[in-house]
Amino acid sequence: MKLSDAAVRNAKANGKVQKLSDGGGLYLHVTATGSKLWRMAYRFEGKQKLLSFGAYPAVSLKDARHRRDDARESLAKGIDPGEEKKQAREEKLAKEREERDTFEFVAREWFAKYEPTLSEKHAKKLRRYLENTIFPVIGGKPVTQLEPADFLQLVQPSERLGHHETAHKLMRLCGQVTRYARITGRVKYDVAAGLTEALTPVQTTHFAAVTLPDDIGQLLRDIDAYVGYTSVVYCLKILPYVFTRPSELRLAHWSEFDCKNAIWIIPASRMKMRREHVVPLSKQVLALLKELHTYTGNGELLFPSARALTTPISDAAPLAALRRMGYGKETMTLHGFRAMASTRLNELGFRADVIEAQLAHKEPDTVRLAYNRAEYMEERRQLMQNWANYLDELCSTKTISMEATMTDTIQSLKTPQPSEQNTFVTIGKVPEDEQITVADTGWNEETRERMRQAGYDDMDMIRAWYS
Repeated sequence: MKLSDAAVRNAKANGKVQKLSDGGGLYLHVTATGSKLWRMAYRFEGKQKLLSFGAYPAVSLKDARHRRDDARESLAKGIDPGEEKKQAREEKLAKEREERDTFEFVAREWFAKYEPTLSEKHAKKLRRYLENTIFPVIGGKPVTQLEPADFLQLVQPSERLGHHETAHKLMRLCGQVTRYARITGRVKYDVAAGLTEALTPVQTTHFAAVTLPDDIGQLLRDIDAYVGYTSVVYCLKILPYVFTRPSELRLAHWSEFDCKNAIWIIPASRMKMRREHVVPLSKQVLALLKELHTYTGNGELLFPSARALTTPISDAAPLAALRRMGYGKETMTLHGFRAMASTRLNELGFRADVIEAQLAHKEPDTVRLAYNRAEYMEERRQLMQNWANYLDELCSTKTISMEATMTDTIQSLKTPQPSEQNTFVTIGKVPEDEQITVADTGWNEETRERMRQAGYDDMDMIRAWYS
């Protein structure tokens, strides 16, 4: 006898399992606790089997009968409805997995795990590569369907434009995602492995840097003589002594400095390796910080911009100052101060491990890293002070000779000169309403040329004379 809606609805638990038949193998399985489940009993190839159609009332009597009829049609065709259902379920799961495990989905999952290990600047750059360049091309494709040709096609525009370094960066980024996909079981092998070998090799270039002692001395004198915005001036003055990465100094906060113990602690969030870094401060740097504090000490930043005290100067500002001093990109960069220090310190015989520790280069062995950080601190203090003293020596070398030149020149001016070369000079306070030029100083052309070669500009000459 077939079931009715009322019979199904009113079926109650009685402490034991009940089977209420509807015919054709379909029945309502009522558990001892009152749960109602649709079942279908059938035989296939001589074996007794069972199908589940779901629970009542989510599956109504009418729905259960439709599913029974579909199963009986499959049996009539010689198809096992149980295996058919299993295969359909697996195909559905595979499709859902495929839709979920697109390159973009896997990449975002990888990035969320990897981002805490990156500096803010580097994380921003990777996110821009992913969202602006990679996702529009292959983001919607399942990782299981990606082929090497997909990645090569992705970097072709950069290759055609000659942006070979960008092409390599994009390919390496894709490789990090595909390796993550393999590790997490999405794919059986890393489809992007080794593809950088198919790209045009990148010519390795290094940051331009002044490394010869005489040139370093001239650079330091040029920085000392530079007149500009206070934050830029002091950033350039301090950078040679500490030789940190430019952004690490440019974004510095006063709260990071412990002048009593002569250390600067850069937080991990601003370090490339996401690791706190300690910079011992020389006497020279402490003196510069004391001077700078009178200008910017009321704010949080050492080097606030001219537009807003809460915003640091841009990386372009000190670089532009270098360019105005006459140092082109092929001669000196802000990052070049690190190369300058590394080169000279190694040549001067300081221990390479200590130099590398102070440069905050990555140490592959974490145990060794922790040991070195403590072990080298005293050596690093000595290194930083010796380096500062060395820079001061280089800076003063030509200054001394300039002072001698100026003394000789002044003496020569006291000596009677031929009438055509007589110069009449009044030494004292310059009247505010007068326009003074270098021609008014009394320095002859030969002397001015010698002063220019030593790094003096016209304003320096005016100051030198009237002081």
